[in-house]
Amino acid sequence: MTVALRGGDVLDGLGGPAVRADVLVRAGVVVAHGTPDTVIDVTGLVVCPGFVDLHSHSDLTLLSAPRAPSKVRQGVTTEVVGNCGLGVAPIAADVAELRAAAGYLDLDPAVPLDWQGFGEYLDALAAARTSVNVAALVPHLPLHAAAAGWDDGPADLDRLRGLLAESFAAGAAGVSTGLCYGPLVHAGEDELTAIGAVAAEHGRVFAWHLRDYGAGLLDAVDEALRVAERTGCRTQLSHLVSVGRKNWGGVAAALERVDAARDRGLDVAVDVYPYLAGNAPLSQLLPAWAQNGGADAMKVRLADPDVRARVATEWQDLPWTWDEITVSRVPAGPDDAATGRTLAQLGDHPADVALDLLHRHGNAVLAVGTGRSEDDLLAALRHPASVIGSDGLALDPDGPTGAGQPHPRSYGTYPRLLRDYVGPGRLSLAEAVAKCTSAPAERAGLRDRGVLAPGRPADIVVLDPAAVADRATYTDPQRYPGGIALVMVNGTAVVDGRGHTGARPGSVLRVEE
Repeated sequence: MTVALRGGDVLDGLGGPAVRADVLVRAGVVVAHGTPDTVIDVTGLVVCPGFVDLHSHSDLTLLSAPRAPSKVRQGVTTEVVGNCGLGVAPIAADVAELRAAAGYLDLDPAVPLDWQGFGEYLDALAAARTSVNVAALVPHLPLHAAAAGWDDGPADLDRLRGLLAESFAAGAAGVSTGLCYGPLVHAGEDELTAIGAVAAEHGRVFAWHLRDYGAGLLDAVDEALRVAERTGCRTQLSHLVSVGRKNWGGVAAALERVDAARDRGLDVAVDVYPYLAGNAPLSQLLPAWAQNGGADAMKVRLADPDVRARVATEWQDLPWTWDEITVSRVPAGPDDAATGRTLAQLGDHPADVALDLLHRHGNAVLAVGTGRSEDDLLAALRHPASVIGSDGLALDPDGPTGAGQPHPRSYGTYPRLLRDYVGPGRLSLAEAVAKCTSAPAERAGLRDRGVLAPGRPADIVVLDPAAVADRATYTDPQRYPGGIALVMVNGTAVVDGRGHTGARPGSVLRVEE
C-alpha cells in the first residue's frame, strides 16, 4: 500500500529550506513515484524526518515500556542508548552490583538482566518490539567493572579492549564514558586512550560525560580532546553545560577549544538539550573515594559519622546551593515524600538529608539541578558542531517507569526546542530540524536515518509549527506535547491525531563493521 502525505512543507533534514511537496511511503520506505492508496492531507504542516535522540538513557526502560510513549509523542523515531558510561551490557562482572551501579536507568525491577554479551542485549531489545528504532553505545561502566572492579585499582586493558571489540562486532554504534560516576571516576587517560583507540579502529563514536561540568570544565574538555588527538576517534562531548552561577560563560570557552580542535582536523562535536536544569543520580555529587567498592559499599560507608563529616566538608565547594537540587525520584517506600522537594526544603541540614537518602537508596536517588545560564545554552545550540540529545528516558506514565517526578526533557525536548529556540537570533526551523535529524544520525554512524529522501526508511514527523509546544514542566512533567500531528516509524504510524496507535514497528539498528 502506498500512502501519500499531501501538500505539506517538506524539510529533508539537511538544513535546506522547506519545499511544498507530497511525500510517498510504500513498504516502510520513502519512494519517488507511485499511485497512492491512501492520501493524508497535511496542508499547512511541516513534514520532516523523525528525530534521532543521540543521547538517551532508555537502556532498560524500553524493555519495560516498549511503546516509548514519552519519546514518540514528541517525534522521536530513533533512540541511541548507552550514554554517560551507564548501562548493563556486556555483563562480565557481578550482575547485582552492575545493576545497582546503573540505578539511574533501572526504573522497573521486574525487567530481567538475562543476557551476557552485547549482541544478546541487542537481541533483548529486538524481542521487546519497541515503537522506536534503537541503536546502542557500549557503556564504560560494565567494561571497567570487568577490567578493574569497583575500586581504584589498575585496569586490565587487554580485557577491556577485547570486550569493547566484541561489542562493536555485535553492532554497537559506539562507546561512552561517564567520569563522575563510580567506579569510572578512577579511570585514567591510559584507559580512556585504550577505549578511544578501539573506537577509532572500528570507526565508532566515543561519547564523553566529562569529568567536571563546574569549575573544572575546561580541564575536562582538554582531557577528552587529548584522547581524540592521540587516537583519532570520532568524539562527542555530551550535554555540554557549565553548572553553577560562578561558572557561567564556561560553555563559550569550551566551544573555542572545540573549534580549535576541529581546525586541527579532529572530528569533535557536542550535544545539548534546551533546558536550564539537569537530572542525574544524586550520588554524582559524592567524591570519588566515597563511591569506592560499588553501590553497596558506598551505602554502608555513608553510615560512618567520620565519612559523612568529610563528605560534608568537601561539599562546601559544590557549584550548586541546596535549594537548586530537587529530588525527582526515590524507590517506593517511606521516603516518597521527598520527591518534588529541594534538599533545602527537606531539613535544616540539607547535606545530612542528602547523605541519608544516599545511605538508604544509593544510586537509585535521582535529582534535578538548576543554576544554568541561558547564554551558555544559546551558545551551544547555535554552534555549528552541536546536535540535540534529550538526555532523557522513554517513559510510560501509566506503568512502572512513570513513578516519581522526572525531568520534563523525557516528554518535551524536541517541541521545546522548536517552540522556544526557533526564531530571530536563535535557529531557523530548518537548522533546528537538522540538529535533531541528519546531524545526530551522522554522529552515531546511522547512515540511513535522519534524512527524508526516496530510498530511506520512512521515519517521519508531521508537525504544526504554530502549535508545537512542550507541556511538561518540572512540577508536572508527565504531560505530552502539542502540535505533533503524525509520527511514522519505518512507514507505520505510531502517533496520530488520537495519540499513540499502539504500533511497535521499531528496529534495532546494528552498525556493521
